[in-house]
Amino acid sequence: MFRDVVTSEEALRALVGTPSDLAIKKQIGALDAHCRDFIAHAPFVLVATANPAGQCDVSPKGDAPGFVRVLDERHLAIPDRPGNKRLDGMRNILGNPHVGLIFLIPGRRETLRVNGRACITRDEELLASMEAQGKRPLLAIGVEVEEVYLHCAKAFIRSSLWQPDRWPSIGHLPSAAQMFWDAAKPACTVEELARHIDEGYAKRLY
Repeated sequence: MFRDVVTSEEALRALVGTPSDLAIKKQIGALDAHCRDFIAHAPFVLVATANPAGQCDVSPKGDAPGFVRVLDERHLAIPDRPGNKRLDGMRNILGNPHVGLIFLIPGRRETLRVNGRACITRDEELLASMEAQGKRPLLAIGVEVEEVYLHCAKAFIRSSLWQPDRWPSIGHLPSAAQMFWDAAKPACTVEELARHIDEGYAKRLY
């Protein structure tokens, strides 16, 4: 399917070049004051994991700004709010603790990237501190930070992600219910599935 595939770092560097001194030195090994402030304002984080075989998953996590708790300069925790119970990322962490995080703040073009080692914690004191809407999470993802750096804004500038006037029209796209129904063929109508999804969004966020 794909031709002229790059198969070595040498070939890759010959095409792209080398990073600037700033791009290398911006990486730090702990959460400084700037990183903590960024995370405190972020209502959304992407959590990337891989199983022992290298098969990858990226899971979105979101809540009110500050929902990811910075415990100290080397540790943070992400509450696990109710979801679809597939546990793709959680199962990956059990077999391979390495994770990558990207924190986003609406309107801020740069993102914060955090790499480290994760675990799944049932620490009652920590979970109690992460309660929201009267509901305590059953679990949290604990991350021991190894690498942190601010990622430049070029992707966000190119995508116009925070510019509503440049967003693509989505009126022609099928609904989520239609996409789920076409994939899973459940024993219900698309309309019934849509109502079930909407009810979940309204009543089962926490």
